[in-house]
Amino acid sequence: MSLVLGIDVGTTATKALLIDVEGRVVAQAERPCELHSPHAGWAEEDPEQWWANICDLQGELPLEEVRAVGVSGMVPCVILLDGGRGPLRSSVQQNDARATDEVSELASELQGARVLERTGSPITQQSVAPTARWMQRNEPEVWAATRTICGSYDLISQRLTGERAVEHNWALESGLYDLETGDWAPDVCAAAEIPLDLLPEVRGSSEVVGHVTDAAAAATGLPAGIPVVAGSADHVASAFAAGVVEDGDVLVKLGGAGDILISTTKPLVDERLYLDFHLVPGHFLPNGCMAASGSLIRWFDTELAGGADLATLDAEAAAVPAGSDGLVCLPYFLGEKTPVNDAHARGVFYGLHLGHTRAHMFRAVLEGISFGFRHHLDVFRERGFDPARVRVTNGGARSELWKQVTSDVLGLPIEVPAEHYGSALGAGFAAAIGAGLVDDWSQIDRFARVGRTLEPDAGVQAALDQGYDTYRELYPTLKPLFHRERVAA
Repeated sequence: MSLVLGIDVGTTATKALLIDVEGRVVAQAERPCELHSPHAGWAEEDPEQWWANICDLQGELPLEEVRAVGVSGMVPCVILLDGGRGPLRSSVQQNDARATDEVSELASELQGARVLERTGSPITQQSVAPTARWMQRNEPEVWAATRTICGSYDLISQRLTGERAVEHNWALESGLYDLETGDWAPDVCAAAEIPLDLLPEVRGSSEVVGHVTDAAAAATGLPAGIPVVAGSADHVASAFAAGVVEDGDVLVKLGGAGDILISTTKPLVDERLYLDFHLVPGHFLPNGCMAASGSLIRWFDTELAGGADLATLDAEAAAVPAGSDGLVCLPYFLGEKTPVNDAHARGVFYGLHLGHTRAHMFRAVLEGISFGFRHHLDVFRERGFDPARVRVTNGGARSELWKQVTSDVLGLPIEVPAEHYGSALGAGFAAAIGAGLVDDWSQIDRFARVGRTLEPDAGVQAALDQGYDTYRELYPTLKPLFHRERVAA
């Protein structure tokens, strides 16, 4: 039996999934990770904890029959390595917001350089260039010692193989990679004073970057000499693992943040979206990420519902009519990423009156998050990309009400996978392709079986359309207030 190992370096846990290529999950295990925020707006983790977790997992997984390895992880997490390829400091996570001044500066300095058109994204807090400039100014000794810049899963692949490479989705999301040339963008790198020799060779997701070394085999329990592929960004691998393969397939991820991705056969470059390469060669995944989804629900439960059981909140909200009796929630409680890209945006409950209850407010939260997903679909359609099939995953998919509200707001049927093993499965499958153990990407359907399909309720469409119209008016109306300078306390 030929087994494949998929590893996911996640924000809260390092996960490992052992599969056989016929469609069976053999074993899985995980270890927790700690997110650190030593200063306001900072988000960091210890890369050595990720490696220690992977080494520790061998006791739970039968690794002796593994024939290939793939790793996924957060993007564009930034790791700075010294000459011996050891981390010089903690990671800078993708949601870190320390480099706000540097974002504005570089965006101004690179005006006219067609950064969006060439790199697939504008300069934002997720771009690597502003982080690099921040390091030069604030941690010059670390920057002076830096010999390699890479991502979370790239680091693990390098630890396993000893080879220096980054996967093409980390390169693309870094904002330093030129889609038109298929290589690093020298002018963008020069503006941020990033020497090109700090950036490793860019490799495709299923491309073999090296083989497990004797030292890595001894540390992890993996067989020495087996191939390791470049791997994938976590959200890309997760979408593929959910069966989002064909043109027009859409994945809605009801997680702490809200992700929505659409499979296309050509790139979609738009300042309101992110762009990634699909695992399937020649395909792309234009996508959006809403800053607060499940995290907003947890906040509501803790701060406004007294820690009530979420099933109780669902039951109460299910008794409220669609449209929440005119109450609309703007879910920008952490600012907002796509499609408005405004860190100054704030959450709003609009239309409250004394007849509203916590059930109305909770339903308005669910509808507001779903309105955000619908806003992204509007952008996709505006650019000529129509959704053909929608699937839903992640923790929120356990809520029957949230799934149904999502279907009703989008006005589309939603398929719910019977099981969803997430990013580790996508990374493992890429390894199976790269090692020649599987010859067709469509064979992911062996794992991504649909459990059932929810249909939208046509009877609630008018109320939800009205709520959505209000939702779309709220942000442009309130934007001047969001951006009004506050007097320091």
